[in-house]
Amino acid sequence: MGLERVRDVASRMELGKPGTHVITVGGTNGKGSTVAFIEAIARAGGYKVGSYTSPHLLRYNERVRIDGVDASDADLVAGFEAVDAARGDTPLTYFEYGTLCALWLFERAGLDLAVLEVGLGGRLDAVNIIDADAAIITTVDLDHQDWLGNDVEAIGLEKAGIARAFKPLILGDDDPPASVLRHAYAIGASAWRIGCDFFIEPIDDVHWCWREVGHELVLPTPALLASVQLRNAACAIVALQSLDLHIDDDAYACGVANTRIGARLQRIERDGVEVVVDVGHNPQAARALAAWLESQPRRPTRAVYAALVDKDVAGVVAALAGQVDGWHAAGLADAGPRGEDVETFVQRLQGTAAAAATRHTDAQTALQAAIQQAQPDGRVLVFGSFHTAAAALRALNAMP
Repeated sequence: MGLERVRDVASRMELGKPGTHVITVGGTNGKGSTVAFIEAIARAGGYKVGSYTSPHLLRYNERVRIDGVDASDADLVAGFEAVDAARGDTPLTYFEYGTLCALWLFERAGLDLAVLEVGLGGRLDAVNIIDADAAIITTVDLDHQDWLGNDVEAIGLEKAGIARAFKPLILGDDDPPASVLRHAYAIGASAWRIGCDFFIEPIDDVHWCWREVGHELVLPTPALLASVQLRNAACAIVALQSLDLHIDDDAYACGVANTRIGARLQRIERDGVEVVVDVGHNPQAARALAAWLESQPRRPTRAVYAALVDKDVAGVVAALAGQVDGWHAAGLADAGPRGEDVETFVQRLQGTAAAAATRHTDAQTALQAAIQQAQPDGRVLVFGSFHTAAAALRALNAMP
């Protein structure tokens, strides 16, 4: 990992700033939702926005959006050809190719705002070649320890690498790692902390309040279901307010209400069974899923779970065990080097509440079985990775 190669190719491509304003979004969970809130609010305010996110669910084109529309195949091909022509014999990773392609497309689109989601970590992520006007760290928790470190302090320092001197750094954790705050102080970044510098206050089932000193907004409850989405929306609002943009209160309300993103507690009914699809894949995300399930009317719940080889499956299962009545384990053998077959996966589940899970070759088969076995008023929760969520959505879309 490093930025030298990607910076060198970006220089050869003569890439400048991808938009008049730039926001970078990092963190363990909530990045994609936060980008979606920023995009929806800014577009409601009349601005032309480009967003770069990863990974995708169903089509690569989802990663690059300009003015609310996924990039076309032709545009992506042109961007990749421009990267390939400039790189010479410089090797690039899959993500570095994609990042340079997105930046090339954004620069040519004449954007008012570019929103860039960090792929992994922050300090050495390809997105970090851009000096953003504001940076967000949604949360810091354990994930990708092989790359980022074995504790939240080490991981936090890697994520804090997206901060810039004398620019806002918005923090979505009530108690962020000390390493993040130390780094912000050391470089002169202005850290804005939820619960300290800005606040969220639920009002009723359909309204909530975003507040900072001297300013508050009464907003509709997001269509995105989990309670953590209020934090993501709040961070998005602070980032936008830190920029030289005029966005009126109605645009904030419209953007929050209309934000949509797939596989974030996405609910679909099939054969009288509520299917909930979520990309949650680490213990922090599993705790958020459990909190949402606990807030809902109790329904018999079966879980379809498939995870990549580097994930803390014991921590995930422990977080959800009290809300799940039956488990279906699925393989992700087609997910590349980080995928595994169901028998290997189940071995990692030994000693957990999911140890006796029904075994299925893939997530599609597991989902079909879970729906068939669910009670008429039951619920099926599908989660564990983007691969799992994508497989479930494809299967659900194919069902009558």
